[in-house]
Amino acid sequence: MGFIDTMRAQGHAVESFCRVLREQGCQVAARTYRMWKQRGRRVAARTVADAQVLDAVREVALTIARDGSGKLTPEGLYGRRKMTAYIRCTRLPEASFGSIDRAMRALGLNGVRRGKKVRTTIPAKDGHRAGDLHNRNFTATAPNRVWVTDFTYVRTWAGFVYVAFVLDVFAQRIVAWHAASSMVTDLVMTPLRMALWQRDREGRPALPGELIHRSDAGSQLRFRGRCNTAL
Repeated sequence: MGFIDTMRAQGHAVESFCRVLREQGCQVAARTYRMWKQRGRRVAARTVADAQVLDAVREVALTIARDGSGKLTPEGLYGRRKMTAYIRCTRLPEASFGSIDRAMRALGLNGVRRGKKVRTTIPAKDGHRAGDLHNRNFTATAPNRVWVTDFTYVRTWAGFVYVAFVLDVFAQRIVAWHAASSMVTDLVMTPLRMALWQRDREGRPALPGELIHRSDAGSQLRFRGRCNTAL
């Protein structure tokens, strides 16, 4: 390395001189020479600070509960601002927001965001509801006597998915279900039509006047009431 320093002081380029040395059997790369030269240099203060902050954030965010439940600590769900305040109060008072941000990005951490609350039951403006034809008696003496329908939502990476289903009370079986990306009338009408078609295909059609359809009281659905008789 001292010989390379001498040649460099004479005006020779490091890359060209290392190439000549390799041709002569001395395997020395220019990158190896530069790393050797930098070994004596002082590490930047920001590098040291970032390393300390990275260790602190990792310790806070990935610490497992002592009871062995495997759940993350509440601090592990913090975002940038809350994590900065917590690190400053408990570990590194001089930690900056930028260093916390870089550490969380390096560790792939993101704070939990409060999502918008979804309402699947919105009462009608007129407040009129159909009567409870079954008097909240969730029993049936035979198939196709009482169907209970409702829909809910599932949170996915692409957004909310709404799922509607039809349940036969006697069989305790979901006769049909349907999923959609919005709360529209077809969300609940489609599984109802599917259930009627499926029971007819099985040889047990729903007869007029025998089936009671019980749904929620949401005004966004076509069934604006708790109970309705199937057509």
